[in-house]
Amino acid sequence: MSDFGAALDIFTQETEELLAQMEDGLLVLEDDAHNVESINNVFRAMHTIKGTSGLFGLDEVVAFSHEVESVLDKIRHGECVIEAKLISILLNCKDHTASLIKYCLSHESEELTETLRAIGIALITQLTSLSGSDLPTSLVNSEAELESASVFSIESHQVIDDNWFITLKFRQNALRNGIDPLSFINYLGQCGQIREIQTLTPDLPPSLEFDPETCYLEFNIIFHSALEKQEIADIFEFAEDDCDIRIIPPNSKIEQYLNLLKEQEPDSHGDIEKLGEMLVNIGALTHNEVTNALRQQDFICHQESMIPKPLGEILVELQFAEQPVVAQALLKQQGVRDKTVAESNYIRVDSAKLGQIINLVGELVISGAAMRLLVERYGLSDVEEVAVGMNELVSEIRDTALKLRMVAIGETFSRFRRIVRDVGNELDKQIELVITGGETELDKTVVEKINDPLTHLIRNALDHGIERPAQRVAADKPAQGTVHLNAYHDSGHIVIQVADDGAGLNSDKILAKALAQGLVSADQELSRQEIFNLIFEAGLSTKEQANNLSGRGVGMDVVRRNIELLRGTVNLDSIEGRGTTVTIRLPLTLAIIDGFMVETEGERYIIPLSMIEECVELNAEEWQIDSIHHYINLRGEVLPYLRLGDYFHDRSRHCQSNGHRESLVVVKFGQAKVGLVVDQLHGEHQTVIKPLGQVFEQLQGISGATVLGNGEVALILDVQALIQYAVKPKGTNGHTLAH
Repeated sequence: MSDFGAALDIFTQETEELLAQMEDGLLVLEDDAHNVESINNVFRAMHTIKGTSGLFGLDEVVAFSHEVESVLDKIRHGECVIEAKLISILLNCKDHTASLIKYCLSHESEELTETLRAIGIALITQLTSLSGSDLPTSLVNSEAELESASVFSIESHQVIDDNWFITLKFRQNALRNGIDPLSFINYLGQCGQIREIQTLTPDLPPSLEFDPETCYLEFNIIFHSALEKQEIADIFEFAEDDCDIRIIPPNSKIEQYLNLLKEQEPDSHGDIEKLGEMLVNIGALTHNEVTNALRQQDFICHQESMIPKPLGEILVELQFAEQPVVAQALLKQQGVRDKTVAESNYIRVDSAKLGQIINLVGELVISGAAMRLLVERYGLSDVEEVAVGMNELVSEIRDTALKLRMVAIGETFSRFRRIVRDVGNELDKQIELVITGGETELDKTVVEKINDPLTHLIRNALDHGIERPAQRVAADKPAQGTVHLNAYHDSGHIVIQVADDGAGLNSDKILAKALAQGLVSADQELSRQEIFNLIFEAGLSTKEQANNLSGRGVGMDVVRRNIELLRGTVNLDSIEGRGTTVTIRLPLTLAIIDGFMVETEGERYIIPLSMIEECVELNAEEWQIDSIHHYINLRGEVLPYLRLGDYFHDRSRHCQSNGHRESLVVVKFGQAKVGLVVDQLHGEHQTVIKPLGQVFEQLQGISGATVLGNGEVALILDVQALIQYAVKPKGTNGHTLAH
């Protein structure tokens, strides 16, 4: 076959694809046993493998695949019923076919190993017994060999009984060195249950050459125990120099190893963990197996003058580790290596220095605005082109500087996996955390400050929301509850949602608690949303008994206060019996925004540009305006409106300023829309946000201030607060501010 190099490469690739298709088809049949297309796909895959293997003289592959194909043909014609056990065996047949092809291609002139042959016989035996077919005599040399193979098949013991498979081969000098094989086997039986044991003497010489001091014993043992691999190996610690031992784990252990590899955290120093160390740490390898595999690797390299064979291949060939476990470990290793390479492209910068850059960029924006103002005032046309170019550069510098502080929120979300796990165990609840939108970016300072509010919300969902498994099953829900963390961008904001599929909230109970605590009066009419948002009032809790997680009314008011300090909002919605969703809206950055400048009563204000839908000229002759209830008919849409002059300056109600036409700026926050009536529009303006200070930070309708190019100060509007004021009934005088 050495003359078919290129053809063999193609054959290898095609068989890998066909075996992958076969596996996919079998997994589909596990859920839908009557999927005709999948049945045909599985049959065609094995049929093609048999045909192409015959072209290359792989007789062992042809013989085995023919028997599997025969069973699949019976399934196609409805002569055999598909069941879970049959699918498990067919999946093992697929794995064995891959092993046969690999062995036959790398050992052209050699017979199959006893292990491969035994596995094949056992699998065909199981297939024929389930399908009602006759056992092919061509695969069995003797009745004893068949019985031995069917009992001690590695694949068989893993799938059916979930046992350890141990092979012991004592060396010839073992007895002379004082080793008693029986004592080790007896001790093994005390540490678990020996389900089957087979004693072999393949090297036993003729009677005349028999030496009573020489050990000729080998053992195959099927062992059931909760011990780990290293603990089993330790039983034979004193005989390891006089015995070759292989310990093959059950399927449950293999799945455990794969899960441990997925969950394994990278080295704190960023070092790439060696393959052997990684597998020893999860219990998939023993220290002695690693040592033996490294010796084998060194022997191949020096004695046979060959390129060193990868350790992973040696571990699989010696049956010290399973192919899926080694493959997963190598993927994990490569992931750490890629991450290390990626991190080498980054440098650590003090956040204070980064903050200083943002502040300087803000001052640069203000200076740029001052220069544009001077160019316009003095008509410096020859400087205008330079000013425009500088303005574009300032915008690019501003955007780049802000991106330096933008980080993905996924890392913050991932920290809650441990909280969900620990709290779930503490409360005896089955809870899964689902994370979406982890790639969504926002300002690092916002990320740091949102961690505590999110922790409160997650704990409340786990304690108040998700029920115990028995309660969920009684309510026709899955025993396992779900908490969903989601993030996405919306109109210049980031929206974070914490949702659970738990018991939900009872609005009547919340209202009764609020009335009892004097948070609302009996004659107040509250919407469903307003009732749910009472949860955020200090001291209100619907929990009958407090615990160390929640229930004392401390936390939800802090959540709202912390979010509002970030110029954000939080709302809650719930359906009793189905779950609760808490929605947080936050600005993407706390430093610089694109704004839109408006003017009323000679004062200028900034509206965040991302919250503006449109601007229209307001004319009483053209628009239907209800000046009593403050509504306007905007192209058939009833829109509440608010005159900024009335709100901030307390001028006479329902009149227009100086009789000239006014403009309506339609702003939106979430699903709510309102029109803001202003005297003049001044267009877009890069806005550097400055805090108001403690004296003015409680002003309603204002979220900050900015310095204009001429040195004057313009207030930045809090659109959310203005919308809330505009849509409230006008029975009372609202939040009118002094100028």
